[in-house]
Amino acid sequence: MCGIVGYIGPRNTLGVLLNGLSTLEYRGYDSAGVSFIQDGKLELVKKKGYVKELRQAVAEAGYTLDDKHTNRISAGIGHTRWATHGAPSDENSHPHMSMNGKLCVVHNGIIENYAELRSFLKKKGYVFASETDTEVAAQLIEYYYRLNDCSDINAAVRRALKDIVGSYALCVLCVDEPDRLICAKKDNPIVVGIGNDENFIASDVTAMIEYTKNVVFLEDNCILTMTRNSIEITDVYGEPVEYSIDEVKWDADSVQKGGYAHFMMKEMHEEPKVFDATVTPRIKEGDIYLEHFDVTEEYLKDIHNINIVACGTAYHAGCIGKYLIEKLCRIPVVIGVASEFIYSDPIIDEHTLTLVISQSGETLDTRNAMKKAKDLGSRTLAIVNVIGSTIAREADNVLYTAAGPEISVASTKAYTCQLGCLYLIALKFAHVLGRLPDEQYVRYQQELIDIPDKLSEILSRQKEIQRFASKHFNADSTFFIGRGLDYFLSMETSLKLKEISYIHSEAYAGGELKHGTIALIEDGTLVVSTITQDGLVPKMESNIKEVATRGATVLAIIPKRFENIKFSCNEKFIIPDSDELMAPILGVLPCQLFAYYMAVYKGCDVDKPRNLAKSVTVE
Repeated sequence: MCGIVGYIGPRNTLGVLLNGLSTLEYRGYDSAGVSFIQDGKLELVKKKGYVKELRQAVAEAGYTLDDKHTNRISAGIGHTRWATHGAPSDENSHPHMSMNGKLCVVHNGIIENYAELRSFLKKKGYVFASETDTEVAAQLIEYYYRLNDCSDINAAVRRALKDIVGSYALCVLCVDEPDRLICAKKDNPIVVGIGNDENFIASDVTAMIEYTKNVVFLEDNCILTMTRNSIEITDVYGEPVEYSIDEVKWDADSVQKGGYAHFMMKEMHEEPKVFDATVTPRIKEGDIYLEHFDVTEEYLKDIHNINIVACGTAYHAGCIGKYLIEKLCRIPVVIGVASEFIYSDPIIDEHTLTLVISQSGETLDTRNAMKKAKDLGSRTLAIVNVIGSTIAREADNVLYTAAGPEISVASTKAYTCQLGCLYLIALKFAHVLGRLPDEQYVRYQQELIDIPDKLSEILSRQKEIQRFASKHFNADSTFFIGRGLDYFLSMETSLKLKEISYIHSEAYAGGELKHGTIALIEDGTLVVSTITQDGLVPKMESNIKEVATRGATVLAIIPKRFENIKFSCNEKFIIPDSDELMAPILGVLPCQLFAYYMAVYKGCDVDKPRNLAKSVTVE
């Protein structure tokens, strides 16, 4: 992992590559590099660190990045790396050049049998310059290229892929064929950008949206051969594969900060708009419409159980989805972490619906879990943000969020939109099954329609959260507690604080803290408690009193209707009233703001937290 770009065309190639890598910085990385062919020579510049340091190294090497100046570069590739095999270093950075200098490779994914291949190649005389699995691919392709007497780089790639076990988005640049790029895909995304006398490749549309909106999503087990005015897609046997060109609906402004200090702040401010765009168009004349998904009573009565599978933030959204579906529909739901799901011998048959959630639609753990479920006979429904993504294409049905591109590694608006989709699903299922009366069904729809205005009200008072964070950003440890839906909300808000501020944080059910973990509470320990469920107010007051008595500093997040209740807290943040079932959608925003300001006051890199990647395409 993590970001790939490639270009063939008349523009300043290095400018295109470096601009593309800059737009992919949000994915998380530790090094960056570019490779290109100029005057018949394969060039390579790569550095540990950020793209700005790579840009400086490219300039110091004497290459121009000015779009007004043409260059003599035939084709180029670039990469931002998130370390898997080998520590972050100049040597382990991508691209990787083959020993004899014939070709360079960039790669996302994992080559599982790299050790065996490395041993084989060493016996053939190959010397390795890095610890990475990717360099094995470069050396192996060159081995077959030379074995075939330099006949065709495409054929060498196809032959090498027969030996490679694992996942890959692989892009190859060969000095003997300077006007072509070869790409191969399995379980990692590759997007092809179609231009006028120019073509692009990238791991993400954001890297090319400045130049073209016409894209092709490469399918698994396909190989792309690209020139400046043509693309050819075949299978691994060289047989042609049909493809379609899609149009991206958003523009380059969507991946700019728009005057905000960080993308995360911009994206939190977009939550009212994108939630509205996700939910409101699907509510018409007192009913909920899930496009391309015919939800009938017959279909639902044939569903005996539901599995929700996701990772990280999406998993926390799924926890709320489980609660909603079981409460409203009375269908048993199991929520599972995707990376564990495929090893758990899940109980699945043709009467199971597996609901998978992924912002990128490329999360490999989630995709593998969905494959496992399908193999066992399950029906599948996906909630994803990226149109044309792998999970979206492979699921039986898909519900798209309208979050748009989310650049900050820590998810905010995508999570809120995932919740919106889960509420729509739960309400629709319950009504079709006859378990939600018409009047209540319509009332809940109106509650969802009203959410954006309430989110905007919370944002208008963000300085209250900022002030609290300014007093407590030096906290060593923070606990988030809640009961019922508030507990599931606490899981996500705790993760947000950990991700971007690096403060140790734990989420606990309010009643569970006293069963051991309360031993960690001492003077000054920070506790954030959401209290939005009417029937649980006395219990939560007891829980926060327990920690306050032991010296904790408590921030309570409560709806306006609880404003006059005396809680054992140091400060309160008031969110607008809503039906308690909808409260998690509102309660998450002040906690996102809290995490943001804690990280800012600590001087952390909010949008690109250490060690993290936005789209996790390795297991």
